[in-house]
Amino acid sequence: MGVSVLGLTLAIMNYEWALSELKRFLELTRVKTVGGIYADTYVGTPDEITAQRHIMEKICNRVLGPSGPVPLSSHDPWGPDRERTVRCITQIEREQEIRENLGEDAPDLNAATLHPWIWEGARSLWQSGHFAEAVAAAAKKLNAETQNRVGTRDLSETQLFNDAFSDSNPAVGHPRLRLPEDDDGRTAKSVRRGIRAFADGCFSAIRNPLAHENSEFTETEALERLAALSVLARWVSAAAVRRYG
Repeated sequence: MGVSVLGLTLAIMNYEWALSELKRFLELTRVKTVGGIYADTYVGTPDEITAQRHIMEKICNRVLGPSGPVPLSSHDPWGPDRERTVRCITQIEREQEIRENLGEDAPDLNAATLHPWIWEGARSLWQSGHFAEAVAAAAKKLNAETQNRVGTRDLSETQLFNDAFSDSNPAVGHPRLRLPEDDDGRTAKSVRRGIRAFADGCFSAIRNPLAHENSEFTETEALERLAALSVLARWVSAAAVRRYG
């Protein structure tokens, strides 16, 4: 089960573990009763509650998004945290039902399942909210990994992919990338042409503007661009390197 953040699944959550940890926080912050009368102490010790609150915050921030300052209450200091925990539990337990009944039962794109080159390149900048920079870093990583595969350092991005997926046979200093199903037939050549065009589009329309303009993306816009780069990365990493001779 993926937990949505701003409508996007950014990581796969172990929701059974999450629910267990959230319910443990509720239990630890439950006021004890003695003979049916509420006491002034909680089920958990202060240290237990503090430690469990840290886990609770991590889960709630992932599911509900970061919260603002929690108001203190002399009557029930854990009240606001308990309320947030209950909302988080409801979101996890009834996520599918909510989506189906609100008409949002569409698949989520999970950034963590994008090609590793792309997510590794983007992750640190993405997590700090620098979405445009994250896309640029992912494109740079893709370019570098493609260069590593073919051993080329002196070609621009478009030239690099045009050369790697060229229809011509390998030449000295110019190895080719060939997908596993490539039999050099008409369909294979059509796929190569498509990859060359797709790569040109990725770098011309996604990467290059970021180098010359002060671009800003929403989270959704940036994720869509990362997905495009991920498709290209999978072709490159799946291809065999064919060299001259």
